[in-house]
Amino acid sequence: MGVFPKKIVEIYLTSELGYEKIAISTAAIVADKMGFSLDRIEDLKTAVGEAVINAIEHGNQLDDDTKVLIVLTAEEQALALNVVDHGTKPIPALPATGNVPENYPRGWGMFLIKNLMDEVEVLSQPGRNEIKMVIHLGR
Repeated sequence: MGVFPKKIVEIYLTSELGYEKIAISTAAIVADKMGFSLDRIEDLKTAVGEAVINAIEHGNQLDDDTKVLIVLTAEEQALALNVVDHGTKPIPALPATGNVPENYPRGWGMFLIKNLMDEVEVLSQPGRNEIKMVIHLGR
């Protein structure tokens, strides 16, 4: 058994709703190649869609000229996804697990991401937001 080489896919999307489907489809293809179950691929698709829609709407304020970067990193037992925008508005804090957002129906995106992925980290600084998500193969 040698070291599993990381496989990296990078996508730059225009900040227009509908383009999140490209990231969703790409994530599903990579996860399928890695051997994830259909249920886990559905979880992944939901989380990726929410993260990219947040980046398009909030981070980049639907500005067509501003790109969202999605980086998928396939490792031996995990798929990591980083969604990066230009940080016009900071990403809201992650909700506590299991708590339904108070401002329903808004605020479900981060709730879903946190509950569907195995690891989630949010990094916000002026001019840059990043959501790091990891889904483990053996779960």
